[in-house]
Amino acid sequence: MTREAPANDVDETQLEVGKPKSWAAGIPGVAVSLVRGMEQMGAARTVKTLRLLNQRDGFDCPGCAWPEPREVDGEHRKLAEFCENGAKAVAEEATKRRVGREFFAEHSIQELSGKTDYWLGQQGRITEPFVLREGASHYEPISWADAFTLVADELRALGDPNEAIFYTSGRTSNEAAFLYQLLVRSYGTNNLPDCSNMCHESSGAALAATTGIGKGSVTLADIHKADLIVVVGQNPGTNHPRMLSALEEAKGNGAKIMAVNPLPEAGLMRFKNPQNVRGVVGKGTPLADEFAQIRLGGDLALFQAIGHLLLQWEQETPGTIVDRAFVESSTEGFEDYAKHLREIDWAEVDTATGLPREQIERLARMIATSERTIYCWAMGLTQHKHAVQTISEVANLALMRGMIGEPGAGLCPVRGHSNVQGDRTMGIWEKMPESFMDGLDAEFGIKVPRDHGYDTVAAIRAMRDGKGKVFFAVGGNFASATPDTELTEKALKSCSLTAHVSTKLNRSHVVPGKTALILPTLGRTERDTQAAGEQFVTVEDSMSQVHTSRGRLAPASEHLLSEVAIVCHLAEALFGTGHPVPWRDFHTDYDLVRDRIARVVPGCHDYNARVREPDGFVLPNAPRDSRQFNGTANGKANFTVSGLEYPQVPEGRLLLQTMRSHDQYNTTIYGLSDRYRGIEDARRVVLVNPDDLVSLGLADGAMVDLVSEWRDGDRRAPRFRVVSYPTARGCAAAYFPEANALVPLDSVADKSNTPVSKAVVVRLEPLDSPS
Repeated sequence: MTREAPANDVDETQLEVGKPKSWAAGIPGVAVSLVRGMEQMGAARTVKTLRLLNQRDGFDCPGCAWPEPREVDGEHRKLAEFCENGAKAVAEEATKRRVGREFFAEHSIQELSGKTDYWLGQQGRITEPFVLREGASHYEPISWADAFTLVADELRALGDPNEAIFYTSGRTSNEAAFLYQLLVRSYGTNNLPDCSNMCHESSGAALAATTGIGKGSVTLADIHKADLIVVVGQNPGTNHPRMLSALEEAKGNGAKIMAVNPLPEAGLMRFKNPQNVRGVVGKGTPLADEFAQIRLGGDLALFQAIGHLLLQWEQETPGTIVDRAFVESSTEGFEDYAKHLREIDWAEVDTATGLPREQIERLARMIATSERTIYCWAMGLTQHKHAVQTISEVANLALMRGMIGEPGAGLCPVRGHSNVQGDRTMGIWEKMPESFMDGLDAEFGIKVPRDHGYDTVAAIRAMRDGKGKVFFAVGGNFASATPDTELTEKALKSCSLTAHVSTKLNRSHVVPGKTALILPTLGRTERDTQAAGEQFVTVEDSMSQVHTSRGRLAPASEHLLSEVAIVCHLAEALFGTGHPVPWRDFHTDYDLVRDRIARVVPGCHDYNARVREPDGFVLPNAPRDSRQFNGTANGKANFTVSGLEYPQVPEGRLLLQTMRSHDQYNTTIYGLSDRYRGIEDARRVVLVNPDDLVSLGLADGAMVDLVSEWRDGDRRAPRFRVVSYPTARGCAAAYFPEANALVPLDSVADKSNTPVSKAVVVRLEPLDSPS
């Protein structure tokens, strides 16, 4: 399959490559934030929005889910409690640019389908609902009432509710997510794929089995108290920049930081905090005490090797490494785990990791001597075939050392989108537990289905096979976020209806079903006024803190509806006025929604009162709060035994990871500058180790097609420019969504079904000329 390059609305021949940076943030981060704000919002709007970003009386960042400091922990928010990419996210949403009926009259669907994600996103906010009718060449305006009727008619016409697919992105508020899953289950299906399926599903699967809860076990205050912070498969300088401030504070308190990653990331090397003098005029703070440049997919072997060394040292000096009291009282499976790791094939470890033996021993010593260790990871661990096994191996190390449920110690999956964790808490999952379903039935007097629904990969297969006929999405950019781009786009186009609740244009709008709808919604930054007055919504951050978010700007158009209102109006159109759920009441007053959340969702009692506290409230977490593991089948934390796996790469091929540039968040492209990696004005680039270029006979700057090899055939992403870069030997990297075309739909992680986007076997086919 060949994924054609999009129309050349950006001149990538102007590519500039400089030396990668050895530090992150500083004055350039501030300057870029202000420039992007001024370009999109103007001066007054920039000041108004940024001063409210992540503040108690303001709105939650629409970007990442990194938590804010809490007064109860003795910590205080800064005047500027945001990062460069958070400022960019706000500028994108609060832009003064508009996409209205004149825009769609001018641009046909054929023309728009040839544009890049960057071009589409730069056009501005969508101002009213639009429909693309079957056989039409242009989107045209449609009233809200007619739009809801169209969706309801399509859903009622299906032979089975399971022929409908309801997608959600992580930006959706708790209130909207709770109502959305309630609508979907009232309709009769559990087809609720979401962005978690593609990102941290592996974390949830591993942690649920090992500790009993699919969430992390630390708070922000724990980060500041740690002796050692292990950061694996993560680039906080770009993806979670506010994490750098937490790492800097931990360093100031004496912590050491271990970075494990195939790419040297500037944010983990040195941080110039623009909010202190050292970061403005000084050299900043060195962060990583040890950088292990591991090969892609070698983390499982690394953590098994570290476990082997820890067990060996424990045998030599009993009682110095293993927390015997904790292991014996609170865990099961240690002896099987220890027996498995007593022997290890070091040759396999060498091949899998590419790390010197002496460095692995240094890493193990750091873990052995730390009294308070936190393990942080992101998609560099979760998007591998053996991701669940790898994260379980990380948990094994924490359990062996008793590093869960103690101050400054624990497991920390650093999730991405701002409310992706809250969506799952509210029921956005294709296989919610029986207890949650029972709660819905009892609260609303309905009977929701129990059969598990489609996750993201299964949803694409269903649409491809004609089993999924209506696709409805609240937020996100499904076409660009998912794997196997050509296949996914064909699957979407085969639907009778595709409908997207969105703020701005993206690729999903221009690969429509036979009929397509764009339903424009309020953004986080905007006032939400309903019949009962001005409303707020709530979100959950990456560390289980639930808090309010209240937009302050006037809506981009008088025709926008909130996500809550859209869900409720659709439910009224679909079910009529006699439905047991009081949909109309819910969108007039969100307190009524939170009252129901309080009675259905575990840990959310007294929701309306608790969320109005200055910092909201923290959801219960038994491993963190009391070192209890009652969420597992045996009531204990479980050690896991896994075989040593790593990707096998044929001669003459490279292992490719997809990644973000510094100028994007998820599939939203803010600009064409990957400042920390020294790449400007281009996105279709592939980063390759210079020694690999020599062995492949390729020149720095050569033009190539990227071709992924999978058992069902090749996939091709054309016209990428080679950039010599100090990545690990045998490994390469390219930006998503451009490289998603290379990820096979059926290449998924064991147990979690997450697409394997960090280990794609590719060959680089040279083109004759750069023209």
